[in-house]
Amino acid sequence: MLVFWMEFALVLGAILIGIRRGGVSLGLIGGLGVAVLCFGFGAVPAKPPVTVMLIILAVVTASATLQAAGGLDWLVQQAERLLRAHPKHVTLIAPFCSFTLTVCVGSGHAIYSLLPVIADVSLRTGVRPERPMAISSVASQMGITASPVAAAVTTFLAITHDTPGAIGLVDLLIVTVPAGLFGLGLACLWSLNRGLDLDKDPDYQARLDDPEFRERLGTSITTLDKTLPASAKISVTLFFSGILTIVMLALNPQWLPMTNGKAVPMTTIVQIVMLAYGALIMLYSNVKATDIARSGVFNAGMIAVVSIFGIAWMSDTFVSDNEELLINTVRQMVEYAPLTFAFALFAVSIFVKSQAATLAIMIPFGLTLGVPMPVLVGVIPACYAYFFFAFYPSDLAAINMDRTGTTRIGKYLLNHSFMMPGLIGVWGATVAGWIVASLTL
Repeated sequence: MLVFWMEFALVLGAILIGIRRGGVSLGLIGGLGVAVLCFGFGAVPAKPPVTVMLIILAVVTASATLQAAGGLDWLVQQAERLLRAHPKHVTLIAPFCSFTLTVCVGSGHAIYSLLPVIADVSLRTGVRPERPMAISSVASQMGITASPVAAAVTTFLAITHDTPGAIGLVDLLIVTVPAGLFGLGLACLWSLNRGLDLDKDPDYQARLDDPEFRERLGTSITTLDKTLPASAKISVTLFFSGILTIVMLALNPQWLPMTNGKAVPMTTIVQIVMLAYGALIMLYSNVKATDIARSGVFNAGMIAVVSIFGIAWMSDTFVSDNEELLINTVRQMVEYAPLTFAFALFAVSIFVKSQAATLAIMIPFGLTLGVPMPVLVGVIPACYAYFFFAFYPSDLAAINMDRTGTTRIGKYLLNHSFMMPGLIGVWGATVAGWIVASLTL
């Protein structure tokens, strides 16, 4: 038992150090943790999460090519046109635009181009910007578990594909898409009347006395004046064709190529399809390879790969080395109250600011404990909790891009603009996901 707690302290300490240093540190510290577990405690190293990493590499490379070709900017422009056509409903429309962008491209980083537009539309309409800004930031991350090409979704499928009761991509999306939309809808309804209107907010009215503040408010922000390459629309069409190809192959396994009498696994098919369509986008758009490598989507994706490599490898090694003890002490509790696993996911995600990394850590643990597959699938939305401390880049971007100052981190750290929308959205989606999974799987 003493060895178990020493190893647990090592794993927890490595995660906390990696989070504090940021970037690829989580992966590097995770690798150090594997070394200490193996050479210091005699643990047998688990199998590195190679399949997960390859899927993320393929999807991120295709998404980065789409961004370099101007496709992501074109999607943002369409969202802006919708917002400006219905400005009074920005609190309802903007979050669903953010959610949809993430579902389409598999990354919440698409929100950065849209946030200034949401703030501008809100200000021009007299809507308190905090209302759509906070929930839109949350929505951009909630959409990850509903995206067929998101790292979190492909991570879950890669980890579970050889386990009893494993499900496919379509079965997963049947649960996560309606669950995410339901939770987001609840959070949007709550956000409609939060805070005071700008003309009744004494803090905002006091700031209007500052000439520099008023001048900053007078600048309009838009993406519609940005000239995009002619290939932007076609690049979006090609990218969506790749997603459609994956879905159609998942629905029709008889179309899959065979090897040794067995169909090629969907985890491999995803890699093949996304790299192939990424190549088609690159060739048609004639984008430079260096532009792809410098894109924000590519950089964020590579950080995710390194993080998952180290941290998931370390966590899996710890679970494998203590499998019998974990089963004997925790399994009974999870069997009695399966939804406790959702709280565990949520707690880990508060500190591990990546849904893919959270699932890579926790799903092997859940499989070891014998958590039923419908429960594992149903509680997937709970892997997003890094809004809790409002230090995630999309949250900080929302704060900085709201020129009125209504989107903010409060005096007491946790009373920030994202807390209630995040809690309502995530737990609404988790409960809905659990119900849908119980009925469909």
